[in-house]
Amino acid sequence: MTTKELLYIEDALGHEKYFQTRCKEAASQLQDPELKSQVENLAQRHSQIFKNLYGLL
Repeated sequence: MTTKELLYIEDALGHEKYFQTRCKEAASQLQDPELKSQVENLAQRHSQIFKNLYGLL
């Protein structure tokens, strides 16, 4: 991989970690069980994307 590609992946990892954290924070504040479940699923999805990107390294 080129330096530019590695920097892109590093940036993408940071974004995915941020999205995961924000989704977890939002889910912890939600009262509606269905909505909370959906947001928790989003957090899990971002976690999986993070793992997939990290696997490229």
